[in-house]
Amino acid sequence: MASRFAPRLFLRRLRMRRRAQPISSLHEASAESAGVGGDRIFSPSGSWSPPDFHCISRVFFSARPSLLDEGKGPAAIDYPSLLPEEEFHRLADETIHELLENFEEYGDAIQIDDYEVDYGNHVLTLKLGSLGTYVINKQTPNRQIWLSSPVSGPSRFDWDAMSNTWVYRRTKANLFQLLEEEVGQLCGQPISLR
Repeated sequence: MASRFAPRLFLRRLRMRRRAQPISSLHEASAESAGVGGDRIFSPSGSWSPPDFHCISRVFFSARPSLLDEGKGPAAIDYPSLLPEEEFHRLADETIHELLENFEEYGDAIQIDDYEVDYGNHVLTLKLGSLGTYVINKQTPNRQIWLSSPVSGPSRFDWDAMSNTWVYRRTKANLFQLLEEEVGQLCGQPISLR
């Protein structure tokens, strides 16, 4: 009989404690009041809810959730300023074909085992043998050229009409300059892509 009233009593005590000690943010909550050995359960959004008697989970943060969201991330896409699709295809195809021609000429001038340039299905692949592989392709929905680099990792380049080139908005890197620096450094011989 006593076990039938235990959940109600527990919830009543929980509500009373919540009224007595409001917590305005996760940052102010100590581990003790956040539920280590206690009964407060927090969701990732910072609000607390009474525990489910079947499954109790606790989430702890070392900083306020709002601070976690303020990290350096890519700039928001300004959809009204996106290139028209036809213009994007023209610019991206010109860029990829220019890179293809320059990489083929560069391959004739250097001596690297397994150097190979391949273009198919709108994807340009530059294989540098044991030095790594570059993959360059266009992403029409985003109006971007994507680069996978063995040196700098993945990057997404947007067309910048002011500088008339493809720019990675996170670092302001220019696609051609980035490739010239990385490929030239990996292969030990300068390359000019423009």
